[in-house]
Amino acid sequence: MRIISSIQEMQSYSESIRKQKKIVGIVPTMGFLHDGHSSLIRIAKQNADIVVTSIFVNPTQFAPHEDFDKYPRDIERDKNVSSMAGTDVLFIPDVKEIYLENYTTFIEVEKLSSILEGKFRSTHFRGVTTIVAKLFNITNANIAVFGQKDAQQAILIQQMVKDLNFDLRIIVAPIVRESDGLAMSSRNVYLSASEREDSTVLYQSLQIAKTMIENGEHHSSTIISEMIKLIKSKPSTQIDYVSIAKVSSLDEVTNFQKGNCLLISLAVRVGSTRLIDNIILTI
Repeated sequence: MRIISSIQEMQSYSESIRKQKKIVGIVPTMGFLHDGHSSLIRIAKQNADIVVTSIFVNPTQFAPHEDFDKYPRDIERDKNVSSMAGTDVLFIPDVKEIYLENYTTFIEVEKLSSILEGKFRSTHFRGVTTIVAKLFNITNANIAVFGQKDAQQAILIQQMVKDLNFDLRIIVAPIVRESDGLAMSSRNVYLSASEREDSTVLYQSLQIAKTMIENGEHHSSTIISEMIKLIKSKPSTQIDYVSIAKVSSLDEVTNFQKGNCLLISLAVRVGSTRLIDNIILTI
């Protein structure tokens, strides 16, 4: 596995690979890699000749009160996980090179970035789409793999790629879960033992929604009410939102019909740790 930190070296390397008519894939991450990231790298490996895994804790997607400084980092572990999963190039750029002094250019996907997560993290997606666009340009990738756990993020990036005519394909990979259903996340390490136990209620509530829909319930308010009741049964939880929306637009739906593709998503604070999760259902 080759390790690159310079933008110029990364661009030159990717250019040489593309000249060989080989496919370059990228898996953008913020590090502290786990099995969920490994699954993305393996999927990229199945679809590309050369896989670039980037590790960059992006400051522009964190608000001042959020956890940028304490976000978990372990570069030696990341190198090992990346290599074992099949990464060919580990790209670890420096923040001072990514965001030069007096940096002023940002990309924002309107509407989609201001709802759901965007209501609670107002500048988050502007930072996400900007860094992802920069990584696409730096690596000159043919494909990029993202996880469904960050479903809204994946939808925004797909829209950005379409709107700005990026010449690459986005692959959205399934959520990887712990044995009790909790979606794998770098932030799970923040949870205490009791909070970790309480956190299973997120996936349980999504399964309640799935069961209700499969049993014929088509009213979002009824489903969401049951989800909220279950989540609030755990004392350490605080709900930011529970949503049932169309995948195509992220518009909330009140009564859905056969043929609708729905994103059922939530954001819940368990103790001081904010967790997100979702499922996608076509009814």
